[in-house]
Amino acid sequence: MKKEKDDVYGDHISHQFNDDLSALKSDFLKMGGMVEEQLNNAVIALIDSDGNLADEVRAKDKVVDRLEIELDEEATRIIARRQPAARDLRLVISVIKMVADLERVGDEAKKIAKFALSLAAEGQAPRGYVEVRHIANLVSVMLNDALDAFARLDSEQALRIMKEDKRVDEEYQAATRTLVTFMMEDARNISRCMSVMWVLRALERVGDHACNLAEHVIFMVKGEDVRHTPVEEAEKIVGR
Repeated sequence: MKKEKDDVYGDHISHQFNDDLSALKSDFLKMGGMVEEQLNNAVIALIDSDGNLADEVRAKDKVVDRLEIELDEEATRIIARRQPAARDLRLVISVIKMVADLERVGDEAKKIAKFALSLAAEGQAPRGYVEVRHIANLVSVMLNDALDAFARLDSEQALRIMKEDKRVDEEYQAATRTLVTFMMEDARNISRCMSVMWVLRALERVGDHACNLAEHVIFMVKGEDVRHTPVEEAEKIVGR
């Protein structure tokens, strides 16, 4: 894959500054890996009616919340002590914003775990699990790819994630229509099917957060903010 021209962070006279930036990136990716695990386990708990695993996901949310605070403090210390400029400042500011997105992915995983617990107690819904598994696979790949794009400062991969978000939205809308039709045909299952619909909504939001991460990667690498920018315009920016 083509290497970005300006993808080298941590190239400073101060070795401590290099270490600070490296540690910030490493700690961010550690949090990202934990959130990925949360999401995957929440979906497994739902599909397998595993209440114990759902409880573990909910308990781990406190760890993710603590990591968010620690990373914010770490980034703030770098700004105060090192007064970074240009690309280094973009990295630190982006991490602060991206950490918030990761924390929200953790929140969505916690919601899925909550519905996994309620459905384990009530009995599985008669429909929707195929759609949950499919959309969960899509957004899990998006999240993993976004973290990988951050690690490698790969704006081209980040652009592909932005494009994939449209597909997730379309799949979510199709799954919702299917469940609404089923509930209209058999009102006895409305409560459990509604729980599955909320799970689908949580997964769609994870896709949105993965897209946000990708947008920040493009900002880090290219120095241009592509939030609220059409994908076609972002494509031009990445191609420069």
